Amino acid sequence: MDSYDLKSKTKLFAIDIIKFIKMLSNNYMEMTIAKQLLDQLRSWQQIYRAACRSRSKSEFFAKLSIVVEETDETMF
Repeated sequence: MDSYDLKSKTKLFAIDIIKFIKMLSNNYMEMTIAKQLLDQLRSWQQIYRAACRSRSKSEFFAKLSIVVEETDETMF
């Protein structure tokens, strides 16, 4: 997988999360879940962007590992 594929997949995942959030109702529980999802989405998107600006492969891998953890938590 090249960097374009990864960038494309992270963008599609973010779009899927936003579509899911739009389907939620406005009750307190679902809005709490929506807020948490948006916070996590923003977090791993920022870390991924930082990974793309890494100065070395090891730095990229370290930051990307954090992204994997964050997306796993989001999916849970």
